[in-house]
Amino acid sequence: EEAIFLRKKITLLRAFSLLIGSMVGSGIFISPKGVLENSGSVGFSLVVWFSCGLLSMFGALSYAELGTRITKSGGHYIYILETLGPLPSFLFLWAEFFAIRPANSAVVSLAFGRYMLEPFFAPCAAPVPAVKLVSLLGYYMVLTLNSWSVTWSARLQTALSVVKLLALALIIVPGMMLLAQGHTENFQDAFDRQSLVLDKLPLAFYAGMFAYSGWFQTSFVREELVKPERNIPLAVIVSVITVIVGYMLTNVSYYTVLGTQDVLASPAVAVSFVQRAFKSLISVVPVLVALSCFGTLNGGIFTFSRTLFVASREGQWPPLFSMIHIRRHTPLPAVMLMFPLVTAMVCVGDIYHLLNFFSFSRWLFIGLATLGLIVHRHRHPELHSPFKVPLFVPVSFTIICLFTVAMSFYSDPVSISIGCTMVLSGFPVYYLITHRQMSDRCRNLFSISQDFLWTKLPSFFSTLSDYLTHKLQLLLEVVQQEIKTY
Repeated sequence: EEAIFLRKKITLLRAFSLLIGSMVGSGIFISPKGVLENSGSVGFSLVVWFSCGLLSMFGALSYAELGTRITKSGGHYIYILETLGPLPSFLFLWAEFFAIRPANSAVVSLAFGRYMLEPFFAPCAAPVPAVKLVSLLGYYMVLTLNSWSVTWSARLQTALSVVKLLALALIIVPGMMLLAQGHTENFQDAFDRQSLVLDKLPLAFYAGMFAYSGWFQTSFVREELVKPERNIPLAVIVSVITVIVGYMLTNVSYYTVLGTQDVLASPAVAVSFVQRAFKSLISVVPVLVALSCFGTLNGGIFTFSRTLFVASREGQWPPLFSMIHIRRHTPLPAVMLMFPLVTAMVCVGDIYHLLNFFSFSRWLFIGLATLGLIVHRHRHPELHSPFKVPLFVPVSFTIICLFTVAMSFYSDPVSISIGCTMVLSGFPVYYLITHRQMSDRCRNLFSISQDFLWTKLPSFFSTLSDYLTHKLQLLLEVVQQEIKTY
């Protein structure tokens, strides 16, 4: 009897938990290898980690201002749409759906499966098919939860944020204790320039920025935030500073205990750390890491479904995905749309190739979003914003993002070319479907298809389910009779 809409259920604590839960996930447990491999030495890798944290803070502050200027949910998509226009926003949506989000979810899912199985197969590596099966099971569990309840998804995110910080503490404390005892041998010649390869640095930044990614998550759920003008900047600043400090201490602990070669040789750095530092927790820390990845998956599904919801509302995605479940108040069609692509990428993908594949598109459009902030300021100087950052912050962030994207073509031309092709493939789709209005025949066909999907298809599956249940019961009766006869 009342209006159906997404409720304001995200408080300051839940916003902080969403950011922490999205940032502290698989990245800090799998990215150290990628950062070290592409930066060349311990010292330069720590510089990359701090630079990525500082860059994330610049981006987070820019997004906080965008969130106070533009009152709609949708994150990167709505910011690009409102500042740069419909074409770049559609290209982002196209790349996000077909490349960025499924690849990102696949990376986190694979990390979840690997860490969940490590205690059962140590000291050997877990079988790849088993890792992928557990990865898919974890992803489907999060998918079901987000379809069921917004409140329970938010509560889970809060609980898992505590688990994530506990996992970091279990790595930081023993590392700091060893460092205080004088174990500094792994930091000798920390800035060895001979192993530094400049054209690989963009890949090191991609790995580091992947670990920090998630600082923009509150922008996706802006309409569901309580007191967004106050809570967005506050949650962003506190969470990013917390993560920067935690990541720097975690990496110092890794290098104190393991050393360069051990980090490069390890498929799961946190597990190797625990094996070396204290074996009594060998089965605990991998499970905590897996739960951290689970929280990142939950945050990613929670926010991306809002992007599809807003894009449908803006007319750039089928109207089906702007629908909300009438009782549960969840954007159910938008939540369920991603699982075929994520399933395919988990089955055929590798973590580090997937990471380079989606990072190009992600940072290209994040750079365009902060460029949009500069454009929006120029076009609307009269607009009062309750939160405003110095102009050099979005300018610096935009230049660094676009420069890193351009340099990455030299670092990994194959993966980056695939990502670039995926973005460019959205041009004909935009001009054929979105830019031109659909003909009446196409619109009628779409309406008929949608009517079939929501009215005929459920009854068909219900009838089919009843039929199969009846046949299964008959089969069981026959089997039981055969057993008795035998």
